[in-house]
Amino acid sequence: DSNLKNNRYFYRLKQIDQNGSVFYSESLNIDVNVPEEYTLEQNYPNPFNPSTKISFHIAELGFVSLKIFDVLGNEIKTLVNEQKSAGDHEVDFNSTDLTSGIYLYKIETGNFVAIKKMLLLK
Repeated sequence: DSNLKNNRYFYRLKQIDQNGSVFYSESLNIDVNVPEEYTLEQNYPNPFNPSTKISFHIAELGFVSLKIFDVLGNEIKTLVNEQKSAGDHEVDFNSTDLTSGIYLYKIETGNFVAIKKMLLLK
């Protein structure tokens, strides 16, 4: 299903055999909690070594870009560059090939742009 709102939904399958008999599956309950706004969370842990998690929340289906930059603005790595569904998302960032220092991460999706900084300590 697409464009679901925050709610609880109930699903079950109906099977009709070739002889006409009908069978219903057990009910499956799904809670949909779609974020109402876009947010970029602070990475955790911070400071980190060698990896950290970056969480973000998307209010609707759309193209998402999440990139890492050094303090001079040079792009270091692209973590996400694809269409994402509405909901909560988390990405692991591994920095084994980087030196200690401050790095920035930037998310862009639709009209939402946010930047946060993180500290790598080796």
